[in-house]
Amino acid sequence: MQALYDLPAPAKLNLFLHITGRRADGYHLIESVFMLIDWCDTLHFECRADGAISRQDLGAPLPAADLSIRAAHALRSATGCKQGAHIGLLKRLPAQAGIGGGSSDAATTLLALNRLWGLGLSRSALEKIGVTLGADVPFFVRGRNARVAGIGEIITPLAHGQLPPACFAVVKPAAGLETKAIFSSPLLKRASGGATISGFAAADFGRDGDCYQDADFCRNDLQPVAQALCPEVTQAIEWLRARGLQGRMTGSGSAVFAPIPQAPDLGHVGDLGAAPEGWQVRVCGNLMLHPLAGWAADED
Repeated sequence: MQALYDLPAPAKLNLFLHITGRRADGYHLIESVFMLIDWCDTLHFECRADGAISRQDLGAPLPAADLSIRAAHALRSATGCKQGAHIGLLKRLPAQAGIGGGSSDAATTLLALNRLWGLGLSRSALEKIGVTLGADVPFFVRGRNARVAGIGEIITPLAHGQLPPACFAVVKPAAGLETKAIFSSPLLKRASGGATISGFAAADFGRDGDCYQDADFCRNDLQPVAQALCPEVTQAIEWLRARGLQGRMTGSGSAVFAPIPQAPDLGHVGDLGAAPEGWQVRVCGNLMLHPLAGWAADED
């Protein structure tokens, strides 16, 4: 095997994000549900005989040491592999959006090079490498919608059917938002009350799509801070509200999303009307599994 082409790196939405505390080392404890959606970057991988790691940007230029490059080096470092790779990356997912684009690129890179280089690492082994790159990377390696806790390293896959098929409007305003700026803000409440992940587990969230609509439970504790730091987050929520949609923030970036009723007039981006210049608006469906979910064995 010398090359792998057209491999997806899907985004994710946080159906809710609760901050439950803070560790002594400063890391925040969260409870959330991560859900894969069909908005994806695309990556291509080719073996290099000289052992070098390189990348070609097929869209907008990326930083020299983006997460795909870092993931390739981390995999070689962990295994002692001497093989090289050339990565082609078509970047569609916006940065600083909170939808996991860079982490997903890293996960797809780990899964692809594990296969291309014939390493035979298990999924759990790849997750251990992934967590050194970012807290969200193991989720994408695992490849299943999941409850996430701790600092993001405790991943419990959801039962099949617990998240029913649905469509969402995802809006990324022109302004981005850095995760560090939110978590370092003195405005952030670091001990969320109310519903927790145990409530999610006990609820019949597969019934009538309630998991997408419960405004109290499906809140993002980072949203008030994000709105204070980035007024465009509020503008995006109001833009969705003007279209009869209940928007909320996903993750720790500036993107917001809203469930779309299953109606023919709300199934395409054009049906939502014109967005402000520089905004990205996408109608997405959720995924039951990562497209590369079967690319690594579950056990060593």
